[in-house]
Amino acid sequence: MTTFLIGGGREDDQVRASHTPFVRACDGGPIVAFALEDPERWEAALRLAGAGEVRCLLTPPTADDLAGAAGVFVAGGLTPGYQEALAGWTVPGELHYCGFSAGSAVAARRAIVGGWTHAGRPVLDEDFGEDLGEIEVRDGLGLVEFAVDVHAAQWGTLTRLIAAVDAGLVEEGYAIDEGTVLIVDGAEAPSAAGLGHAWRVRTHQGNTLVSVLH
Repeated sequence: MTTFLIGGGREDDQVRASHTPFVRACDGGPIVAFALEDPERWEAALRLAGAGEVRCLLTPPTADDLAGAAGVFVAGGLTPGYQEALAGWTVPGELHYCGFSAGSAVAARRAIVGGWTHAGRPVLDEDFGEDLGEIEVRDGLGLVEFAVDVHAAQWGTLTRLIAAVDAGLVEEGYAIDEGTVLIVDGAEAPSAAGLGHAWRVRTHQGNTLVSVLH
């Protein structure tokens, strides 16, 4: 099924632009959402994008919780907390998956969960380090092979992703703007939709390269 990775954004236009592709893919079927806090916010966002039945849980969904669902949504917050809460959890292959901010970051096989320095040197504003110092990479859900960073244009996290790829902490990644969703559908190349960009970072012949999906 399809994976939708949202870079963040609270404004109504950002929510509609980034959430609607996932809601449409669910085609009116129930959506189960997991959030560590503020479940009303996440349910309201999905309904703003056109969702009908939404069930928001404060613990990772069980097989019984997901029975009959069309998609599962993992919300945002402190990324290390989501990684710890979802350790060992598996997304059923028949469900569409949508992550928002932290929920996008943890979708990776090897997830960047935070940090604002590498080898002691700043690569990002400390305020956006997710309460971590050095860039930290942990096991994620394995839905995508590349790493994911979020709030790219708004928080400047593209530089963290560049540093992580350049240092070999991850092989490749995408940094996603707010109001923007990166869509990964099987073997197809990822595509972007919404109000901003997704920034691909990879290495080629010893160089670290950045390209842009509009």
